[in-house]
Amino acid sequence: MLVAAALLVTGCTSSGSIYELSADDVRSAPEQINYPVAYASQKDDEIVLPAFDYTKMRERYLRQEVKFYGREKPGSIVIDTTGPFLYFVKGNRRAVRYGIAVGREGFEWDGDTVVNSKQHWPTWTPPKEMIARTPSLQEFEKGMPPGIDNPLGARAMYLFKDGKDTMYRIHGTNRPFSIGKNASSGCFRMINQDVIDLYARIQPGSKVIVRHGLPEHELGGV
Repeated sequence: MLVAAALLVTGCTSSGSIYELSADDVRSAPEQINYPVAYASQKDDEIVLPAFDYTKMRERYLRQEVKFYGREKPGSIVIDTTGPFLYFVKGNRRAVRYGIAVGREGFEWDGDTVVNSKQHWPTWTPPKEMIARTPSLQEFEKGMPPGIDNPLGARAMYLFKDGKDTMYRIHGTNRPFSIGKNASSGCFRMINQDVIDLYARIQPGSKVIVRHGLPEHELGGV
């Protein structure tokens, strides 16, 4: 469906370094996520979210707890566009790592941000430029209602810098198998079950650090 493929234009930066211990480090094995439960179908605000077939996704892009060495404070979000991964820093040298998809705009923006607000089942409004390219989107010029076909998915987190909306978002997706790939548009997409999990962990004011081109020797995991 053409509308399902469209995404809100959104964007993203960097500083510091990540040191992640691989999952096969026997000295301190990360907690294992129960995938059948984590990616099961669920009823959420009267919307039935389908189960995600995690068996068809590369394991590296599934949610997992990893060893994490970095200067970021607990509660921070660190995005590595080369992974592509999003890390929620838990502290005690731990982080929850999620696979993401990065849109074109996500590679173009530099600078740290904060989560200004977050929204359950957001409305999606296509930009005027997108409507001009795809006239069939005209019916959504005032917004597409929440639902499983909505390109923003089950949750959205709105990134601000210096009190101003960057127009960049962390959000769910109706195209979960785009995770791990470069998206044609948008900023940072997550599997809906993963974005729901992240949404529950963060608060407005959480810092978001986006990094490009991390050296391979700084990263590990599966």
